[in-house]
Amino acid sequence: MTGGKRQFVRWGIIMLGIALAVYAGWRYVTAWAPSRAEYPVQGIVVTQSNGRPNWAELGATGVDFAYITAVEGARTRDAEFQANLAGAQNAGIRFGALHHFDICRLASDQATMFITSVPRNESALPPAVQLDFSDTCKGRPNRALILSELATFLNQIEAHSGTPAILLLTREFEKEYQVSKSIDRTVWLEGNWLIPDYSARPWVMWTANLHRRIDGVDGPVRWVVVRK
Repeated sequence: MTGGKRQFVRWGIIMLGIALAVYAGWRYVTAWAPSRAEYPVQGIVVTQSNGRPNWAELGATGVDFAYITAVEGARTRDAEFQANLAGAQNAGIRFGALHHFDICRLASDQATMFITSVPRNESALPPAVQLDFSDTCKGRPNRALILSELATFLNQIEAHSGTPAILLLTREFEKEYQVSKSIDRTVWLEGNWLIPDYSARPWVMWTANLHRRIDGVDGPVRWVVVRK
């Protein structure tokens, strides 16, 4: 074997080793979840991008609860919400509805969309309200207006659900508006492998892995744990 061929083979082996290491890292990251000993209750968030999961399989493999995206702002209902709601119920998985709040839309319009999309169910988990920024909303209303609109929204959907809502606060949104300082609700934070600490009150729920892949559902899901 000539020197050039040996160098080619050597580089091929190196590149193969790098590729295998990257693949192993990807498999670890997408499979990782916090210890059940520390967080016994763990679940997922699903959207229409996940299609219609095999709920019976999810229930058998450790999904204790599911938050199912119901509404995006005041305009869009999740196309798979009703089917996934029924699937989770039939599989005996605890379920709740998630609303993606749009700071560029009137709270009353969003509340109407939520109320007309999500049936009241006494066995449901409290509704969750995701607060973040999106590409479709470039505005940044002042904090007083956001808190006022959010209070209006919460009053209306909580009257419908019969339970106080949970606030899913992203780091950027909480930094901008400090919602947890003024609105007394259960806090759900996002950390993506790292325990979060960016709210004014202790979190109860934590999105520990934004990219987890599990059997029974298409694509990555947000993996969520509950603090004991």
